[in-house]
Amino acid sequence: MSTLQQRVTGVWMRVGTRFLPFADAASDDLPLGRLLRLSLFQVAVGMALVLLNGTLNRLMIVELGVSAWLVSLMVSLPIVFAPLRALVGHRSDTHRSALGWRRVPFIWFGSLLQFGGLAIMPFALIVLSGDSNGSAWIGPASAALAFLLAGAGLHTTQTAGLALATDLAPESTRPRVVALLYVMLLAGTVASALLFGALLADFSQLTLIRVIQGAAVATMLLNGAALWKQERRDPQRTAHDRSRPAFREVWRNFARRGRRGRFLVAVGLGTAGFAMQDILLEPYGGEILELAVGATTALTALLATGALVAFALSARWLTRGVDRCRLAALGALVGIAAFSAVIFAAPLASTALFCVGTTLIGFGGGLFGVATLAAAMGFEPSEKTGIAVGAWGAVHATAAGLAIAAGGAIRDAVSALAAAGVLGPAMQEPSVGYAVVYHLEIALLFATLVVIGPLAGSSRVSRPLSTKEFGLADLPG
Repeated sequence: MSTLQQRVTGVWMRVGTRFLPFADAASDDLPLGRLLRLSLFQVAVGMALVLLNGTLNRLMIVELGVSAWLVSLMVSLPIVFAPLRALVGHRSDTHRSALGWRRVPFIWFGSLLQFGGLAIMPFALIVLSGDSNGSAWIGPASAALAFLLAGAGLHTTQTAGLALATDLAPESTRPRVVALLYVMLLAGTVASALLFGALLADFSQLTLIRVIQGAAVATMLLNGAALWKQERRDPQRTAHDRSRPAFREVWRNFARRGRRGRFLVAVGLGTAGFAMQDILLEPYGGEILELAVGATTALTALLATGALVAFALSARWLTRGVDRCRLAALGALVGIAAFSAVIFAAPLASTALFCVGTTLIGFGGGLFGVATLAAAMGFEPSEKTGIAVGAWGAVHATAAGLAIAAGGAIRDAVSALAAAGVLGPAMQEPSVGYAVVYHLEIALLFATLVVIGPLAGSSRVSRPLSTKEFGLADLPG
């Protein structure tokens, strides 16, 4: 009987590694169950991003009647904290604690900040809409505080969580762990968007309070489960008598070593190149290609599909020793082709070409994101990985936020000039504003290739990291 059990167990082990998604991202030090539980912090981050960047935009403008400029200001506030992610990563590297934890305190306090912001947010938004007898400044001030707390919390949690994942994962499995964390972020974003849309279909202020505060409770539950018994306590590593170098000194050494400044510039340019279209694809499809609301909503699914395929393939290629900067450059090249397809979809009136371009945007952005994060994770030894992950996160989040805001402003300004005839009769098409933004994105991606080109070959792994297959890429269909 024992022999039969051993054979059955062996068969299931081989089947699991080959066909179950991310089964081979696990290791002896980080089993699959523990890894999946750790990745729950990305689900909480995705849920917060949906609220801050998507669901609340429409609710504030349409249902609550808040001015669009004030909504844009509130949504942009979390970006203020993004440049501080490098500092958060450094402090988690050098944290002093009698308990012996480095990452757990930052994940916990980040969760508390995110919980606090979401807990007060529905009431702040109701007051902001004018449904109050108090002073006029209370609404904007309370809403700004809520968005700042939520933004600070998600940036802190994600930075420390990624650093903890790097600490726990052996170098041989880090590419697949990065892909898994990206997929969990994507899963949290998509699932939260669908859930919030269903719950807020019949809008009322009471429903708004229940949904957002429910998200606050879910944040604590997800992050609490994610960090439970993950980090090993080591009081000697976090002793109060240990020296802690200043952030300025550590940052100067980090940026100057091994062309890392050039790498961060490439991350910023590439992220901006992919993110500038974030709020323009659906309006472009509806206004220019006359797609129905359901068809434009499906664009999110196309982006997600392209990104999911990119996560699977990038994990496989990185595991086999493909140079990380070269893979990021491939993502930028795919992005150039993608935006070219989107641009030509308008004069050709081709919905199919537009859908192909949208899918390729997700694919190229996925390759670029996974490759650059994997490269950042390999910059420093595990005891200093927080500064590297924080630097990547700071540049990535700041560039994305600024690019999204700039994309909308450039589209509106160019469209207004075209409608007024300032740009000439040949430039009075409704698609001109969108086309200018897409051409700028192509220029940014070309600049990314110029900057990252000299780095190709510097981040190659000399040998394949593992002989295991990446299960997701092998799923049929």
